[in-house]
Amino acid sequence: MAHDGNDAISPWFRDAEELGEFIGIRFGRLAPGETEPEWTYMRHAEFDGIGGLAEILRRRGAELNRLMQIKYPLASSWTPFIKALPKYLKKRRRLKWLPLERGPIVMDVAQSPPLAIAWHVFDETTTTHIRRVCRKAGVTVNSFLVKHLTKAIRPFLEDQSSVVPWMIPVNLRGKVLRENDTTNYSSYIGVKVSSYETLQDVHRNIYAALGRREHWANWHSYQLSRILTSRMRKALITRGLAISEWFLGGFSNLGDWDPDKQIRMPACQGAWLFSPPVLRVQLVGAGCVTFQNRLSLTIQAHPDLTNSSSVPRAWIGNWVKEIEMDLNSLLEESIAVSHCAA
Repeated sequence: MAHDGNDAISPWFRDAEELGEFIGIRFGRLAPGETEPEWTYMRHAEFDGIGGLAEILRRRGAELNRLMQIKYPLASSWTPFIKALPKYLKKRRRLKWLPLERGPIVMDVAQSPPLAIAWHVFDETTTTHIRRVCRKAGVTVNSFLVKHLTKAIRPFLEDQSSVVPWMIPVNLRGKVLRENDTTNYSSYIGVKVSSYETLQDVHRNIYAALGRREHWANWHSYQLSRILTSRMRKALITRGLAISEWFLGGFSNLGDWDPDKQIRMPACQGAWLFSPPVLRVQLVGAGCVTFQNRLSLTIQAHPDLTNSSSVPRAWIGNWVKEIEMDLNSLLEESIAVSHCAA
């Protein structure tokens, strides 16, 4: 198990903040009976997504002992980093967007949360159906959500047949030891989704990236970056070279929290929302979390892309529609197979 007493990732987030980016992880609580969330922002320089939500819930009285651990078994290795070196040096190719509604012009938006935000919360029954069809299809909920997220956003791209690259964080708790269980344990993999790929293709692509140990390559790249000065890091951030390649956005799923409904504090009750930060080089943030058996989806856009919430609302609408259409189709197929077997 790798031991890492210092956070090599935090300096990158602090430098990005100094360059005017808002690096707050967005969390929202929809209290029972409410229609608008109460937003909380946790600095990514101090927390990752799992750590941020755990910190919020603990402050509200919840007891959370062992936070979620990495499920993928491959151990730390420097070999993937050495193999990945050529990729870090490649020229970044960005996808172009169709004209989007821009929304109001806001002055001095630096250090402010993005205005373009939308969300959706599934009920327990639908969440259970999503889990069930994923198990039957032999894929993870992550793969299912990434596939439909990509399809939802494609109509807004200039070339709708483009390969869409996503950054997917990987939780390294259980493989990396830190003094604090809420700080940054996240590395990431890159997953590219082609327009013709099936759900199973997307699932295989995600696990192929894990099999290549891309998450360890990227983790070790940040450990080596300790030798860089703040000025050098800022130059790399400005040029879009702070990550292994250009990504349309980040997709992050914080997993399944309190399925047995043991957290009963009034300040914790309701549905929880989450979205990773957005950057000038990564304009979309899509986040998911399941709390007490209700899955939520949240999308936000960087102000360089739009300040209008109508855009992420359209993305969320498409995302939910794609999920429900596929859900209905897979459930009908499952029922038909059961009838045939009978």
